[in-house]
Amino acid sequence: MEKTDLADIYRAYIACLNKQDWPQLGLFVHEDASHNGKRFGLAGYRGMLERDFDEIPDLHFNIQLLVADPPFIASRLAFACTPKGTFLGLPVNGRTVSFAENVFYQFREGKIAEVWSVIDKAAIEAQLHGAGS
Repeated sequence: MEKTDLADIYRAYIACLNKQDWPQLGLFVHEDASHNGKRFGLAGYRGMLERDFDEIPDLHFNIQLLVADPPFIASRLAFACTPKGTFLGLPVNGRTVSFAENVFYQFREGKIAEVWSVIDKAAIEAQLHGAGS
């Protein structure tokens, strides 16, 4: 797979997430997908995303940085959102927070098979601490 093809697939995947077009998720995510070493499969991966959107109704994935080196994608995603309650163990409770997620994907058969993700929790903690928590 060419770098540009992989980057285009990834951008379409992010658009799918932002539209919450769950029936189309299988076009981008492999049946045996895993996240941070935990094998979810497509159904579990979809469930994780649906919970994320339920807990963060204004969730929107913004690609800040994208590097394609087939079969891998490295991306930095930026978020400015308002989690309803606790997020990453932090009492956000409806406050708007901004943070980044650094994520690596491995594609297999043209679909996301492995995901390794780290969210900048310290950025959220600093915003909450600055807001008087």
